[in-house]
Amino acid sequence: MRTIFYSVLSSVLLLLTSCNSSDLVENWKNPDIEIFVAEKVLVLAMTNDVSNRERFEKRLANELQKKGVQATESNQFFDENYTQRPQTREELDLLENAMLQEGYDAILVSKIIGAEDRKSLLQSYDGFDTLFNSFEEDYYSNQKIYTEDEYAEVYTVYHAESALYCICPTKERETIWRGSIDITQPESTRKAIKDYISILLWALEEQELLIINNGKGI
Repeated sequence: MRTIFYSVLSSVLLLLTSCNSSDLVENWKNPDIEIFVAEKVLVLAMTNDVSNRERFEKRLANELQKKGVQATESNQFFDENYTQRPQTREELDLLENAMLQEGYDAILVSKIIGAEDRKSLLQSYDGFDTLFNSFEEDYYSNQKIYTEDEYAEVYTVYHAESALYCICPTKERETIWRGSIDITQPESTRKAIKDYISILLWALEEQELLIINNGKGI
């Protein structure tokens, strides 16, 4: 049943995001958790681009707040020099304990994990939806396929990942949800951030994680 749900989820999401620069390509939810509501969630973007990190965290925190989630950006908790050097496991454990003391019980982490160049031939021929009235029209319109290298479009796909972690004091600290999102040909960084966050929020809400849609019924 879960496999069917995630297949439907991915299919519906693909339809909803056909105009987006971001697509959910993988989606995993802890099978032991049906609904997860956080008292307070820390939003963290892992990137060395400070301005985009702040822009991403601010927008995501604001959107979560609009949906009734108490969310804050990482710069409201982390020291400004915290990312200047690698942290040990012991230091991270101390960090989680400090978060608990501040009332946090979840952290939502997002990061770029890779990039690759892909070649598209979509511009090399008229699409399947085009109806030709004759062989001559079809052949004439598509003969550039023979020299497809001249028409191929190379574009970059960025592979990103978001994960929701529980740091609850009464249970084992564990992964609640993880999703992989591809970012393709964004018009701008702002557009990419907006699209990514839209996909992320949609996935969380559909699975009743952080964002609970009472209209769906429980």
